[in-house]
Amino acid sequence: MAQLERVRTTSKVIYTAKTHTTGGRENGASRSSDGHLDVKIALPGSMRTGTNPEQLLAAGWSACFESAIAVAARKKKIALPAELAIDAEIDLHLGDDGYSLSARLNVNLPGIERAVARALVDEAHQICPYSKATRGNIDVAINLV
Repeated sequence: MAQLERVRTTSKVIYTAKTHTTGGRENGASRSSDGHLDVKIALPGSMRTGTNPEQLLAAGWSACFESAIAVAARKKKIALPAELAIDAEIDLHLGDDGYSLSARLNVNLPGIERAVARALVDEAHQICPYSKATRGNIDVAINLV
């Protein structure tokens, strides 16, 4: 059994996502145990039909981050605009030390005063599990647009 780097003994598992992936980036496929996710995997920029891991990370992180903004807004009793949107960008880098990632979350909170929007985004970055997982591991910019 794999050793976890850090175990949170006081936390309770509330959900476990399970996927089965074969073929990797070049000619892969991934399916969730419940069948709701069933995607082909392709290299970024390839002509093969499919998504890539960077797009999947962008989609997952931006969805989670939007929910974290909603949690922060509820705490502050702030109504969020229906037009709230996040454009996530995940960069795949190749350097002397191998592959790495960086990310930008471009958050659109129309109708919310900029200082209030910044406070919501900053709190969401502390709440969101994806932000926690990447903190200190990759370069992340969270921009208000």
